[in-house]
Amino acid sequence: MISCGIDIGSVTAKGVIMEGETLLASAIRFTGYNAENAGENVLATLLKQAGLKQEQLNAIVATGYGRNSVNFTDKTMSEIICHGAGAHFAVPSARTVIDIGGQDSKVILLSTAGQVLNFVMNDKCAAGTGRFLEVMARALETDLDGFGQLSLKGSTPAAISSTCTVFAESEVISLVAKGESRENIIAGIHRSIAARTVAMANRVGIVPDIVMTGGVSRNIGVVRALEKLLNLPVTVPENAQLTGAIGAALLAQRGK
Repeated sequence: MISCGIDIGSVTAKGVIMEGETLLASAIRFTGYNAENAGENVLATLLKQAGLKQEQLNAIVATGYGRNSVNFTDKTMSEIICHGAGAHFAVPSARTVIDIGGQDSKVILLSTAGQVLNFVMNDKCAAGTGRFLEVMARALETDLDGFGQLSLKGSTPAAISSTCTVFAESEVISLVAKGESRENIIAGIHRSIAARTVAMANRVGIVPDIVMTGGVSRNIGVVRALEKLLNLPVTVPENAQLTGAIGAALLAQRGK
């Protein structure tokens, strides 16, 4: 069975085509202001990459905040369920999933079979998300891609006490004025994100193994900060940013 999963997030639209458990194609595009166009562009890219026509797809499932914006899908599903299924597929022993995306973050508790038992989601504030990191990188005049490695060079993470993006940016600017090193400031930013995420995780209960997904999982500084606060290892799957799309494709095959 050939299925397609489309995950339209607030910042990026992701998609995969799978035949059984084999990944045939994958794509990531910026969502922009038009979620419908983003979804259509992802699908077109996937079909071209896989050398398929849309009618050859047995099922298409959309997930993410923009899932209702497209009209080419057979079904839409919650990103919570799709991320749970995708994380369980990538790491069968996963029990706690930490997903930090562009403008929201979520922690999902899974059963041993990969079913969602509980979850908590932060979708009202950009603090602790990819957007938060973008704002901080701009304030520090630093390339976001190098944020993670820079933070690992920090000796003493700076204290970032505010949970609000606007106020935290003011704190960062103040630290710069005081002469604090960029590495320590970035390490402090990552620790702040980790502390906020762990507080969310404690509300659902933290059970190993812990898997991190979403775009922020590419930031090694955030991953290490989480591991330090949790005192547990955090696994980042190979296709972490595609987890929701993979879960959607797999669930499409199961007819769920």
